[in-house]
Amino acid sequence: MPIRRGSGGVDPAAVIRGQVVLEEHDVAADGSFAVVVRRFVHGNRYRSHLWLVPLDGPRAPIQLTSGSVRDTRPRVAPDGRAVAFRRRVVAPAAGRGGKRPGNDDSRVFVLPLREGAGPHRSGRPWPVRTPRGRSVGEIAWSPAARRLAFGLEAAPPRFLAGAEPRGDEAPLARRITRIDWRLDEVGHVDRWDHLHVVEARRGATAIRLTEGDWGVSGLAWSPDGSRIAFVADPRPEADTRPRSSIWTVRANASVPEPPREVLALGGRAYDPAWSPDGRWLAAVGIEDADAFDDTSPGLVVGPADGSGPARAVAPELDRPLGNWTDTDLFGWVASSRTTPAWLDDRSIVAVVTDRGRSGPWRFEIDPATGHASRPPAPLTGTDLATYSFALASRSDAPADARVTLLACVGDRPMELVTVPLAGEARPAVAPRVRTRLGSRWRDRFPWPVMRVVEAPGPGGPSETWIASPADVPGAGAPNAARPTVIDIHGGPLGGWTPAPSIEVVLLCAAGYRVLLPNIRGSAGYGRDWIAPQLGDWGGVDADDVHAVLEHAIGLGLVDPDRVGLLGLSYGGFLVNWLVGTSDRFAAAVTDNGVVNQVSAWANSDTGAPYSRDARLGEPLDREGMERLWRQSPLSNVARVRTPLLILQGEADLRCPPADNEQLFVALRWLGRTVEYVLYPEEFHVYQASGRPDRRIDRMTRILAWFDRYLRA
Repeated sequence: MPIRRGSGGVDPAAVIRGQVVLEEHDVAADGSFAVVVRRFVHGNRYRSHLWLVPLDGPRAPIQLTSGSVRDTRPRVAPDGRAVAFRRRVVAPAAGRGGKRPGNDDSRVFVLPLREGAGPHRSGRPWPVRTPRGRSVGEIAWSPAARRLAFGLEAAPPRFLAGAEPRGDEAPLARRITRIDWRLDEVGHVDRWDHLHVVEARRGATAIRLTEGDWGVSGLAWSPDGSRIAFVADPRPEADTRPRSSIWTVRANASVPEPPREVLALGGRAYDPAWSPDGRWLAAVGIEDADAFDDTSPGLVVGPADGSGPARAVAPELDRPLGNWTDTDLFGWVASSRTTPAWLDDRSIVAVVTDRGRSGPWRFEIDPATGHASRPPAPLTGTDLATYSFALASRSDAPADARVTLLACVGDRPMELVTVPLAGEARPAVAPRVRTRLGSRWRDRFPWPVMRVVEAPGPGGPSETWIASPADVPGAGAPNAARPTVIDIHGGPLGGWTPAPSIEVVLLCAAGYRVLLPNIRGSAGYGRDWIAPQLGDWGGVDADDVHAVLEHAIGLGLVDPDRVGLLGLSYGGFLVNWLVGTSDRFAAAVTDNGVVNQVSAWANSDTGAPYSRDARLGEPLDREGMERLWRQSPLSNVARVRTPLLILQGEADLRCPPADNEQLFVALRWLGRTVEYVLYPEEFHVYQASGRPDRRIDRMTRILAWFDRYLRA
């Protein structure tokens, strides 16, 4: 039975400590099995273990690893005989120490697999030799499964002065010469990840293939194993004008050579994938050098040897590749893996975000020219929110074992699902859910009823999910007007999906209704839905929130005298803006929000380049400063009358504490109702990835705040 809070809802501790996340996965080349990462809470820390999921029969999943560890980033060897992964030992009493979760002192391990009643563990995993104290990034197998490529924090340190510190000792100083010295959930970027290759056998020594004041990501071996593609931006101005491109380097360490740029666009390019014949490289990117946030990253294809330009495969699509949807059922610790994959020499499968959903689409190209041969089409019409995607490169298994996803299907937490690929793309085909490892925990709690509406607004209808309580004793008629919270997503290039976040589950369990609007600026609705919001924060987006609220009131679902606001990051910005420009809200909670765009331009780890892409402005002259100030909630602070709870991760570098401290001090000076809660060591998305007791405290305070002001 679920544990109830005193006011009749569900105890936040029960939900947060009970939550399980399938956060990463990979699939065997023959499509016979997949390996998933299952994250859960143990004590006050996270653990994650690997599970093998057979896909060619009715056999149950098999747990591969165990213990006080965070096992992540599984990569199945092409021959199916081993899985490589990243392991970090979880210290039972150690704090986060300001380091990125799951990335401090992590190492590559290899776990052999063998055939029996199916692949299973055949011994203990063994570690790849790497220097102590250096964290491992991405991992990739060679096609013959004989070598591993991986990113590894490399010497020399970028900015450290004096002797290199030991353990947790602080350095003497940092001499900063570039504005990319810090990054959210990493902190100080003292070392870049550089490309290393090692023989896949015990005791082998890794060979470093790249060096320089730049890092590598997106590793991909060529089909013949001779070269490795990666993403990098080695230009001197990369910190102020970032523009990543695709490079390759010879994988044979006995014949060293400098990396070669093979796929460059006007904008950034990332997520490379080789065609099966090695002739083409596909990637995700933006062709226009002057593009702003209203340009969606699309699929591009170019010659793998760099002999010609890369071209967009479907420039008319106007939908972003990758997952751009928001729900903390993703966990937000692992990075989303949605790299495009070649089905054959003329077909590519990639994840596309479309109207609050993200799922696999099929792109057809002419193998002689690399140009599109027909328009892209989705493989399924089901409501999916895809966080991890992997494609079996050759398959003797059933057709639906080839495309594998970790995705929320409808309103459920993530599970491993497969999507049929037989014949031409069939939009009506439903995915097949293969596990219950990630969603069984939700059955212990009342889950919101999710309904989608089109709320009319000045720029067109905003697709809005309405989350309502279900199975709450004494809740009354399901369609009665209720105290309501408007939850605003981050980004602003995010987008709510049919799968609710934990905060929505708990608010509905406490009897509140929650409105989740995809207002202008949300990704997945095309350029015309994003462009009006660029450089007009607090303008059309605020108008849309008011329009959504009016529509819900008109439906009889909302008590207009008991409406609250909630938002994180950009959502926190819009909460701060709305309470300073309207008195219609009875209470509000702002979480890691933006307050002063002038100071955030330099204080945020990506503030300067982001402000350019979002057309916010630059504080380099009076006109630019006035433009930023015009989009700053602090400019309206004297008008705030709404009781405001301010929540902040102390280690957040994306929206740093300095912003919300300005808001708190100003409101306190004015004598307004305000509280400021600062969570030590926590980063930008601590609501999903922070220490469990802090996540519980955050949610308990949110519920208590709304109970105080919306129940009266």
